[in-house]
Amino acid sequence: MKLLIVESPSKAKTIEKYLSGDSGDFTVRASVGHVRDLPKNNKQAIDIEAGFVPHYEISKGKEKVVHELQSLAEKAKEILLATDPDREGEAIAWHIEELLKEDKKVKASIKRVAFHEITKEAITEALKSPRAIDTNLRKAQEARRVLDRLFGYGLSGLIWKKVRYGLSAGRVQSPALRIIMEREREIRAFVPEKYWTLSGIFKTKKGEDLTLSCVDEPRDEKLVEKILEIGRKEKWIVKDVKESEQKRVPRAPFTTSTLQQTASTRLGFSPSRTMQVAQKLYEAGHITYMRTDSVNLSKQAQDQMLELIAKKYGKEYAEAHTYKAKSKNAQEAHEAVRPTHVEHLKAGSNPEQERLYKLIWERAVSSQMVDAKLAKIKIIANVNPPSALSGGGGGEIPDFAANGSRVIFPGWLIVDQDARGEDVELPKVAIGEDLKLISLDSLEKHTEPPGRYSEAGLVKELEARDIGRPSTYAAIMRTLEEREYVRKENRTLFPTDTGEVVSDFVEHNFGEYISDTFTAEMEDKLDEIALGKKEYLKTLKDFYGPFTKDLKEKDKLEKATNLGDAPEDIKCPKCGSKMIIKLSKNGKFYSCSRYPDCEGALKLDGTEMAGPKETGEKCPLCGDKKGKSGGGKLVIREGKFGTFISCSRYPKCKFIKQDEEELKKKMTDVTCPVCGKGKMMERKGRFGIFYSCSNYPDCKNAIKAKPTGRICELCGSLMMEGTKTIPERCSNKACPNHNPHKLMK
Repeated sequence: MKLLIVESPSKAKTIEKYLSGDSGDFTVRASVGHVRDLPKNNKQAIDIEAGFVPHYEISKGKEKVVHELQSLAEKAKEILLATDPDREGEAIAWHIEELLKEDKKVKASIKRVAFHEITKEAITEALKSPRAIDTNLRKAQEARRVLDRLFGYGLSGLIWKKVRYGLSAGRVQSPALRIIMEREREIRAFVPEKYWTLSGIFKTKKGEDLTLSCVDEPRDEKLVEKILEIGRKEKWIVKDVKESEQKRVPRAPFTTSTLQQTASTRLGFSPSRTMQVAQKLYEAGHITYMRTDSVNLSKQAQDQMLELIAKKYGKEYAEAHTYKAKSKNAQEAHEAVRPTHVEHLKAGSNPEQERLYKLIWERAVSSQMVDAKLAKIKIIANVNPPSALSGGGGGEIPDFAANGSRVIFPGWLIVDQDARGEDVELPKVAIGEDLKLISLDSLEKHTEPPGRYSEAGLVKELEARDIGRPSTYAAIMRTLEEREYVRKENRTLFPTDTGEVVSDFVEHNFGEYISDTFTAEMEDKLDEIALGKKEYLKTLKDFYGPFTKDLKEKDKLEKATNLGDAPEDIKCPKCGSKMIIKLSKNGKFYSCSRYPDCEGALKLDGTEMAGPKETGEKCPLCGDKKGKSGGGKLVIREGKFGTFISCSRYPKCKFIKQDEEELKKKMTDVTCPVCGKGKMMERKGRFGIFYSCSNYPDCKNAIKAKPTGRICELCGSLMMEGTKTIPERCSNKACPNHNPHKLMK
């Protein structure tokens, strides 16, 4: 038996289907992503003195997966690791290899294969050329992981001390937040200016309507009135007609970045959603690997596209093109995102997958088509004879013009219809032709500040500044939103008060480490490790020495409790003193400058904030303890989900008193299978309702939906409520019974 290990269960299922008829006797299993990771405790995670040696542990919940892989490996005569074809996949393959080597019963050779597409032909071809784990690629991923941990934990720890408990910073996340805040400051500093647009409706000699707009947008109202006065009084003629033929060249096939951007603008998908849907298409064998910065197409794929274009649209539409990636570190050996079988015009198991596949198919096919030809026409008109704006020769009034276009030959636009735009037809006129003015009007407007970033816009900006890599863009967006540093409204990203405070602190004290230059250079160094041109140890040493020195220096900073003075007209509601701006978990607020002597506080809208009120009870967990770790009292607090009673020492003591009646409503009769003492109860978190053990925080067992009371026959985890089509499923994501509908197929 040959054991083939991939990352995803659905990918394993697809590959097993292709290999089932082969004489190779393959067993295909999934690691379900990473099997090992660094522990949460940073001191245990990395041995810095030994040379930044990471200490890995089997990820929580993956023990059964690892045990199954080891058991199968013991019986295998050959082991092939076919995780994703990128640094992350190389690292996962290495971790699996290390765990299998720890099992002394495993005797078979372990090799690495990479599938850039999940098709029978590609898999068969890849299996002919197994190789060893690429140490450089694996080291590059390890360097990124260690670097991010050192940066994130080091800087986050300082922010906890100096700003507020629970906040965080990241090597790539913080530069992205800085970019959002830079734009926000531009918007705040923007001073709008008044301007006017002028447009006129005319009749041509043939009686056709023609709308012309002033080529200038005057800022002076007197000038606007003068233009209107002259324009309404004088006769108008066609001053010039400019006609030209323009070409629109096809766009390159999708990279990860351009796929995320286009899916956002055309389909409304977030980068995370795009990657999730693309992952499913890849695993089902419909598209090539979706994490890539290359715009290359294989010769075979290109020939197939040209053949299909000639057959479907005509030979005159087919034209081979090659493209060059914009990124200087693009992995040109990889391919762009493309359909694996171009003859399949439709693919996907749900509407989302079908829409994304259509987008990928159109972009890839249109990239191998001829240029589109467009006719551009511009009609320019003015009064006749030219009239001066003032008696002193202030110059002629500005020209009025109209632009039109129409497609002469669609070329690649016949496939990518959404890129076409609208035809604007203009009437036929001749130079010197009289125009009859019907109306001439002006509209007062104000200049607009630069727009805030959308997710697609931020991805484009990050790529342009060489911050992050294709595999990180979706994670960056997700992290910023989960940390509540940004909020999303109709695809537009707005920084929150918390995001602004964190960004200000990091920019002011660690600006060098989140600059475009530093971040881009660090990405280059990681790429050089992957190419074997740079050493892991030296790269981390060069970063960590200066960074720890700066951290120690900044540890002397005063706590950033004061974010500035409140407006002078804002006074403390309790003592009348001036107020200052502070940050809470719910955002900025006004606090009395005499705090803690006075606890007066206001929300930014001016309404009074009620501080914690003591109930007169001791905290059951720490109330009787002495010293810094005890003496807690129960207080009534106001949180995101309403008022609650907790320990005054929160968050150091996490005791929360539950209302007995509410507790009864939320408690189920299902015993927690982890500790065997508590009951599973309903709770509410940032992502909605979930169920966890009533013994929290001593027991942290949690599941996403209400438990049914039954135990999974496959893995022993709790079964939970599902959907209308899947009434019950296993709460363990790694268990096949988590998707019981697939087991029945």
